[in-house]
Amino acid sequence: MDGLTEADLRSLAGTRSFERGLGYVDAVSGVEVGGDGIRASVRGTERYEVELALGGRKGPTGTCDCPYGQEGNFCKHLVALGLIVIAQETDVPRQRESARDRARGLDAWLSGLSGEELLAVVRDEMAEDRGLRRRLELRAASARGDLAGIRSRIRELLDIGPFAQYGYVERAEARAYADQAGQAVSAIRSLTASGRAAEAMVLAREAIGLLAGVAESVDDSDGELGQIGTGLADAHHDACREAGPDPDELAHWLVTHELSDSADLTDVDPLDYEDLLGERGMAALRRLAVEAWKANRTGWAEKHLMQRLAKSGRDVDTVIAVHAADLAPNGHTHLLIARELDAAGRPAEALEWAERGMRDTEDLATVDTALVDHITDRYTRTGRLADAVTLRRDHFAARRTLLTYQQLRTAARAASRWPPEREKALALLRTDAERPKGYGARVLVDVLLDDQDTDAAWQAATEHGTHDGQWLILADRSRTTRPADALTIYHRLAARLTRETGNRAYEQLVSLLLSIRDCHRHLGTPDAFIAYVTDMRAAQKRKRNLMRLMDDHGL
Repeated sequence: MDGLTEADLRSLAGTRSFERGLGYVDAVSGVEVGGDGIRASVRGTERYEVELALGGRKGPTGTCDCPYGQEGNFCKHLVALGLIVIAQETDVPRQRESARDRARGLDAWLSGLSGEELLAVVRDEMAEDRGLRRRLELRAASARGDLAGIRSRIRELLDIGPFAQYGYVERAEARAYADQAGQAVSAIRSLTASGRAAEAMVLAREAIGLLAGVAESVDDSDGELGQIGTGLADAHHDACREAGPDPDELAHWLVTHELSDSADLTDVDPLDYEDLLGERGMAALRRLAVEAWKANRTGWAEKHLMQRLAKSGRDVDTVIAVHAADLAPNGHTHLLIARELDAAGRPAEALEWAERGMRDTEDLATVDTALVDHITDRYTRTGRLADAVTLRRDHFAARRTLLTYQQLRTAARAASRWPPEREKALALLRTDAERPKGYGARVLVDVLLDDQDTDAAWQAATEHGTHDGQWLILADRSRTTRPADALTIYHRLAARLTRETGNRAYEQLVSLLLSIRDCHRHLGTPDAFIAYVTDMRAAQKRKRNLMRLMDDHGL
């Protein structure tokens, strides 16, 4: 067993996956010990195939075709198989040696057959295994150079018909379809390996289109179609490297593909072909990309391709032109342009674009706040403190929140202008607080509390009203200076909580009782508190958890 332990499994999988794997031991079936690993099936959300390799130089490793395992993780299904292996510790070495003996015996038997006998065996197996027959037919077509046959076979492999009920491949059948479709990748690679890379390149492109055409009709929750798409893209790249296609033709296909529905499925990056395209091909690629973008300046794919190509060539002006063709109304695109120009060492132009974004935003309440932050930072860095204050003041006037107030305060303090700015800001908030059905009072109380102006906050809450959370903050801050007022708030909040049940409500109530006790201590009325608590205990005695919690706090 090569010393596999539960500690090994916990280390490989992590505590969470290890603990979850304990619950999957009974879901392991079909354990098969081979000469180089141990295979099994584990029933999870679906049936997953797992393989555990023992005794390598790096210690135990494993693979699983579940989504988590496909990301390279040692998953709970591998843990379950590992636990089975540990339980069969005495049998595993013997089973591995037995598997090696069987493999040697099979090899010796096959080697001893005549050509006719071996052909008969293969024919018998093909009659029993339809999948084997198809794989061999594809290999035969590749060996013959039968391009029409290979193309026909690839179309069959990518056809969802045998797996689709009512025209859609459900998740339960998606894995079988993906296994079949994956054979198309192998066929194309085999064609390249046999010296027919030009044909492989053409078939890879056709297969990519076919796969994209059925993708919407397959439940790809496990991401297997994406893996096949990536495999086809890699096979196409390898075929191009061997075939050396015409640069103009390759550029045309790359741009067409990048703007098609199949782009997301394969994730082909035209820049990966730069060495194959050469100067001529890259020039054609850029020309075709510009033509596509000019025809559809607001298209996401067209913009993305243009930006990628422009950045690869450090063509900042082209990147800016792409952004500028579709400016967002809230200034976000202006900010992207400003950042590109800053990165290119053109700060003056960057600031111009950022300021233009502010001007172009019709309603400052909707402006991208990151743009405001960006401009304020640039003003502050260059000593334009008064301009920073003006910007923050305008933004606060349009969007009156605690955050914009805090940002105005920071800028105004840096410019030594906070007192007059504060009075103007508070005047706006007091006007808002007087309006019915708004949040003006809450914001006013929030900013006064944030300014540590508790008396003014209390007055604002009294005049305009506010929510219980703010009243609690006010009471907590005031119980030493105005304990009677704080006590009134605590009593009201406590009365509400006595009508609730649950440990969370009990914890909040006990916290209030401790504050009430503190208020009575400051008022010099401890007897009144004792009477209050006694009455509460009598009224709440059925709430045993509350009584226990009060006991724990000496109440």
